[in-house]
Amino acid sequence: MLKALLCDLDDTIYAPASGLWPAIGRRITAYIVDRLGLDPQSAEALRATYYEKYGLTLLGLMDAQHVDPEDYLAYVHDLPLAEFLRPDPALNGMLARLPLRKAIFTNADAAHAERVLTQLGIRRHFTDIIDIQATGYRPKPQAAAYAVALERLAVTADECVFADDLASNLAGAHALGITTVWVRPSVDGPLPPGIDFHIPDLRGLERIVAERLTQTG
Repeated sequence: MLKALLCDLDDTIYAPASGLWPAIGRRITAYIVDRLGLDPQSAEALRATYYEKYGLTLLGLMDAQHVDPEDYLAYVHDLPLAEFLRPDPALNGMLARLPLRKAIFTNADAAHAERVLTQLGIRRHFTDIIDIQATGYRPKPQAAAYAVALERLAVTADECVFADDLASNLAGAHALGITTVWVRPSVDGPLPPGIDFHIPDLRGLERIVAERLTQTG
């Protein structure tokens, strides 16, 4: 039976149309420009290279450039969230009705997650924030990251549902037996391997959880 929800943060807990994630991306490039002294074009190229090789720009910067991860995380998330996000009463109501323990599971840091959840008016629903620091800078979709999340929630994989906007993250969770939900405005064709359900936004999660609880109850 499902007992817990793991929920990604950026472009999952809020809609991609908010523009927040692209703004964070611009801050990542600006960080590389400021800290490494590169021009914007070279910074973009380095960012893409690190993301492809490491799965997270931060890991590349830590490994090859020895940057301070806390300095990076504070810089890239230094944005006026009120310009991108507003309180979401419908999401607040759905989360209140969802009969699961809830945790944020993000490759960002807890400080950013706290600010986002507070801005959306939904912080009270989440008992835990499992961030990149909590996983020892081992990001999704590394198996070690999911192991940390399951241990923190004290649940087994089959007792957990995981919502994320990235199919690659979901595939890693599905391989462990976690129920996976792809949060994406639209999908063309069949769902990729490793994804159990698709919803256009997180508000659709209530129906899926109700169906699964009925099936296993």
